[in-house]
Amino acid sequence: MNLKQIAKDTAKTLQSYLTYQALKTVLAQLGETNPPLELWLNNFSAGKVQNGEAYLEQLFQAKPDLALRIMTVREHIAAEVAEFLPEMLLTGIQQGNMEQRRQHLERMTFIDTSDPSPQSEQQTSSDFNSEQ
Repeated sequence: MNLKQIAKDTAKTLQSYLTYQALKTVLAQLGETNPPLELWLNNFSAGKVQNGEAYLEQLFQAKPDLALRIMTVREHIAAEVAEFLPEMLLTGIQQGNMEQRRQHLERMTFIDTSDPSPQSEQQTSSDFNSEQ
């Protein structure tokens, strides 16, 4: 397990996600101030935001001012969430793991009482008869 590579991959994924969030913010702003540009950006961005850096590179070629705006918003979002992110991530994973384990344990220990099998009924009645 290469923890350094995992951290790099996680950071890259997070960068792309923050690029997506910045795009949503800029689209909302443009929706209020410049609807035709919002429509253009929305159409341009369709299916391209999975890799945030490649998306920004393409956007720079088409409309540098929008690329700069999205980068600025992305950086602001990153600065705002960076303080809380490590603790929230660890807590979220721990809670998720605990919930998954709980559900697994419930599935393992679930007894179906709606359709008792004839074998268990025979066992119960034979136990009862041997006690008398």
